[in-house]
Amino acid sequence: MNMQTEMATSGVEAPPPCRQMEDTGLSPVMMRDILLKTMFRMNLEHVSKLERVLCLPTRVTQELIDNARDQGLVEATGTLHATSGNEMGYRLSDNGKARALDALSQSEYYGAMPVPLDKYYEQVERQSIKNIRITRDQLTKAMGHLILPSELLDHLGPAVGSGRSILMYGPPGNGKSSISNGIRDALGDKIYVPRAILYSGQVITVYDPIVHSAAEEQVDDPNSLRRTSNKFDRRYVRCQRPTVVTGGELTLDMLDLVYNPTARTYTAPLQLKSTGGVFIVDDLGRQADSPQSLINRWIVPLEESKDILALQSGEKFEVPFDTLVIFSTNFHPNEIFDKAALRRIFFKIKIDGPDQENFLKIFALVAKKKGMALDETSLVHLLKRKYPTIDNVYANYQPVFLIDQMIAICDFEDIPYRMTPELVDRAWANMFVRDETIVR
Repeated sequence: MNMQTEMATSGVEAPPPCRQMEDTGLSPVMMRDILLKTMFRMNLEHVSKLERVLCLPTRVTQELIDNARDQGLVEATGTLHATSGNEMGYRLSDNGKARALDALSQSEYYGAMPVPLDKYYEQVERQSIKNIRITRDQLTKAMGHLILPSELLDHLGPAVGSGRSILMYGPPGNGKSSISNGIRDALGDKIYVPRAILYSGQVITVYDPIVHSAAEEQVDDPNSLRRTSNKFDRRYVRCQRPTVVTGGELTLDMLDLVYNPTARTYTAPLQLKSTGGVFIVDDLGRQADSPQSLINRWIVPLEESKDILALQSGEKFEVPFDTLVIFSTNFHPNEIFDKAALRRIFFKIKIDGPDQENFLKIFALVAKKKGMALDETSLVHLLKRKYPTIDNVYANYQPVFLIDQMIAICDFEDIPYRMTPELVDRAWANMFVRDETIVR
């Protein structure tokens, strides 16, 4: 699927651009100190470069420079040359360097101006995952690479459109992870992710190139009369709705703020990075922490659309929780949750294996994709001889497994790709482990 196609329609409103310093919501002292730290650490001298790094308009950046000059912290170099594009240069004065070092001793953060938490709340409302409207056609297109029964889409559609939590359960190998990824693709539109947010004087970095991998940044041509990047607050990055995928490695401490004692700054936890998008907990029940413990951690966020985080000082504060949480497990929910926990998960959807008809559709689709011609005798052998030995229980992973096995055998035997009963038997032998006692 083309990820550039904006399938879901939610009418996301951009954060308004900062026309003046007051629009940032930051104190003049904090803005001044971040300017000085940035000039000191990055050795930047020109407004055109500083505005890109600080993510501010030219007018606001120039106002910051002028205020710092008035305070004797910045001085003009007094030189114009061709390499600077006839732009006035600036440098830190001795007092400016001293102030920059003092500010760095309190926090190493420099670069993009942070967004105050209350301002971020406003943007989260503008682009809430709960505003998404998904139609059957949109979800079907996103799941186009999967063969799914229509009744499954009957359950998935309302679940995704609600923006509420989803638990998918059922036997392994039936596409729960693929369905989760399809849901992610169905969201399709773009939102605005802050590079960093500010609470109580503490900077928390949010934008993560790994999580927000489809990010777009616009850089203006300095010679152009039309400035496109000033259409929204440049402290945000416009990108696809984020997706965080975790599995057996997920631990409870990954859901807490990460403090860097050297830089004296914080990094947002996984669920905060996924705001406005999807948080997938795959293989639930394989983590070191029990599923019950994980769900208990999510009770407040799932019910109240807010999460509670704590600073190093112990001070607790609320952040928005606007995330479609998808839990996926091979265990039956009654085995890993109590009734109270299950009640807090809004949608419970069982993902079963395909029936024989859909199994054959998947098998034919995979064979065509991998260049393996279908053979009727081999298929009859597979369905009449092999599957009865496992009570005719089909799984979505099996066509890919069997065909890949036959391809591997053909490569080894140096013969053209083909399907025969003998090759089916050899492939089948590798799909299961025989029950036997091992003598040690």
